[in-house]
Amino acid sequence: MSQTAPAHSYDGDEAMAAEVRASLLASTPHLPSKYFYDDRGSRLFEEITRTPEYYQTRTEEEILRSCAYNVIARVAPQELVELGGGVSPKVRVLLDAMKRAGFLRRCVLFDIHRASVESALAQVGREYPGVAARGIVGDFLGDLRPLGPGGRRLIAFLGGTIGNLHPDEDLPGFLVRLRDQLADGDGLLIGLDLVKDTAELERAYNDAAGVTAAFNLNVLEVMNRRLHADFDPRAFGHVAFYDERRAWIEMRVRALRPQVVDVPGADVTLHFDEGDELRTEISCKYTRSSFARKLPAAGLRLDAWYTDPHSLFALALVRPAYRVQG
Repeated sequence: MSQTAPAHSYDGDEAMAAEVRASLLASTPHLPSKYFYDDRGSRLFEEITRTPEYYQTRTEEEILRSCAYNVIARVAPQELVELGGGVSPKVRVLLDAMKRAGFLRRCVLFDIHRASVESALAQVGREYPGVAARGIVGDFLGDLRPLGPGGRRLIAFLGGTIGNLHPDEDLPGFLVRLRDQLADGDGLLIGLDLVKDTAELERAYNDAAGVTAAFNLNVLEVMNRRLHADFDPRAFGHVAFYDERRAWIEMRVRALRPQVVDVPGADVTLHFDEGDELRTEISCKYTRSSFARKLPAAGLRLDAWYTDPHSLFALALVRPAYRVQG
């Protein structure tokens, strides 16, 4: 196997400081949800996926097992690009389908968390000998150019992560950047959580064991460690609710008492009254039509739509429609 070190230099702390400052000073103050995923946050998220309330991961895997060969037959990819997530069981389904079809040549693993990339590269080396694997440490929600030009490529963006992008502010540009890394004939497989009953959605983000609450509050610890903030996570509570008008779950942390928090790494001081909230994540929920409407402006089209019998989750196979001029 040809295996490289992570291929892209990423100045995480400098980029983080600028991004967190802009987010905290925005008209709706918030923290970027990508910073949930330090070592502890990644472990907690794995625990979330095993809670009985969180249907997304197991449902997406079931859909993948039923549609993987159809996806691979349509795209005939020699390269799989995984944006985030490492070598999860879901990614193995795609790699195995490519291998059995005789297409698998290359695998690219792209994530902001260096330890996840290094661990995933080692897994590919053990489980798929002969596959040329490359790791990229960087912010795939921003710069995708380290991927290089497409051609016989399938990009997998699973887990409903696309829902964390603001549908009007962030998603359009991200889709254009994805299109720029696809050659004609390439494919993009996107996992989407679907609009459904409010109670079912809210249960998934308020599990009885409190794992999602711990995951949410851990982002404050990340701010403390990396930006020298002085958040006291015990002074905040977890909040998650479905905004039906915007069709998204919103997670927040709520101040349990008045407090002042300094974030010197971002040169920001926050003043909280009891009950004040700070947004930590949105998770947009889509329908087939609401998602398909986002594609043409980015030069993309919906090629196939796969879902489960209860329409809880979907996988959208997206293909290039035309090259965007700009």
